[in-house]
Amino acid sequence: MNENTFFDYLDLFWFTILPYVALFTFFIATIQRYRGEAFTYSSLSSQFLENKIHFWAMVPFHYGILTVLFGHFIGFLLPSQLLAWNSVPIRLYIFEITGFIGAIFTLVGLFNIIIRRTSNPRVKMVTTSTDWVVIAIIIFQVITGIYTAIFHSWGSSWFASSITPYLWSIIQFNPEIAYVTSLPIIVKLHIISAFTIVTLFPFTRLVHVLVVPNPYLWRKPQVVRWHWNRKKIRTTTFEIKRK
Repeated sequence: MNENTFFDYLDLFWFTILPYVALFTFFIATIQRYRGEAFTYSSLSSQFLENKIHFWAMVPFHYGILTVLFGHFIGFLLPSQLLAWNSVPIRLYIFEITGFIGAIFTLVGLFNIIIRRTSNPRVKMVTTSTDWVVIAIIIFQVITGIYTAIFHSWGSSWFASSITPYLWSIIQFNPEIAYVTSLPIIVKLHIISAFTIVTLFPFTRLVHVLVVPNPYLWRKPQVVRWHWNRKKIRTTTFEIKRK
């Protein structure tokens, strides 16, 4: 087997087999989890444990990721319209800069999440290994996206003209990997990590986005009132008062 054949097989796996593994796992595991453990469809919020850094982590992250995802959905659902929009330079700059700022917001939020989950003992206690895996993959996804935006300019246009047809070919069960095999390696890694996130999605707290809205992006700060002395160690002992 020569080197070219080896990489051809890799492309076949990453861009033909992995997408269907990701989609199959996503739908089957998500439905199964909802039917069997619907109560686990939660972000398992730790906001009540610490709220100050939580605000500067979650708000930038969610506003940023929603902005980035919105741009991707526009390119996926309306590729012709996006290309027409980008045909005017100023509009192209607006779209690209907006997405870039969204990515920076997402990265800032992620770093604050890491600081919060490593510096606060109570939050650290409820952080699982799965949480760290998800955070690491999302950071990788965001960094490769930012790198692509800087060193492979006008990603929104070639996304609409190359990646969108590839994704639609996957949905139509007729994979056309020629659209993506010639892309730079960093873009390929960005696509692979996206499929990896889709695969892991049903097994993480990310599932909460399917059933729970995110009103905390605009709601007033949550007030938590403690009815015990936080300076003392809280114990599980209690007394039953009888009449």
